[in-house]
Amino acid sequence: MGLELYLDLLSQPCRAVYIFAKKNGIPFELRRVELLKGQHHSDAFAQVNPLRKVPALKDGDFTLAESVAILLYLSRKYEVPDHWYPQDLQTRARVDEYLAWQHTALRSSCTRAMWQKMMFPVFLGERVPPETLASTLTELDKCLQLLEDKFLKNEAFLAGPHISVADLMAITELMHPVSAGCHVFKSRPKLAAWRQRVEAAVGEDLFQEAHEDIMKAKDLPPADTAMKEKLKPLVKVLLQ
Repeated sequence: MGLELYLDLLSQPCRAVYIFAKKNGIPFELRRVELLKGQHHSDAFAQVNPLRKVPALKDGDFTLAESVAILLYLSRKYEVPDHWYPQDLQTRARVDEYLAWQHTALRSSCTRAMWQKMMFPVFLGERVPPETLASTLTELDKCLQLLEDKFLKNEAFLAGPHISVADLMAITELMHPVSAGCHVFKSRPKLAAWRQRVEAAVGEDLFQEAHEDIMKAKDLPPADTAMKEKLKPLVKVLLQ
């Protein structure tokens, strides 16, 4: 059995892994794991990833969880172009710095913004207190400012003149609030220009393909009672 990637393209890190593999011509079998149906909690999936999270990778008898680890594994195994995860010590350190920061910063605020603005009211029929959403959007704005000032600065991409896995992780995160109608790039021309460069480097068709599901999430039918029960723990976390 060849390489298998367990993904749901509603998930931002799954989109990053999908784009990376497709862009670099890495052959893989796509195993879809539908998060909104709770398929990541199945016993069968737990055999691949006991953490019950996507993305997950299976390469023969070897399994791997966590999007950053998967991206770096693929970049090393398939000897992709150097710019994705550069050999230069300091440039690589810049990529690592962003990857270490984004988990508890940009990802958190982007996820909360998308769920509070769209998924709770539309999919779950849950009212979000206006002050909660306002606080989340303020935190998102702070993260966007840091993304510009600390990481992008005056460079073309987050780690320098060429696209890297850091840019993939960042753009897929930002498309989460974009899908919910947040104007992430509207008043940020530097960030908007960076987005255009990332899309061009990835390829417009591949970028749209990877984001098709999330951009249609606003049209999802309301969740049934069973699904609402399954998502109760997530609701509590994302409304804090």
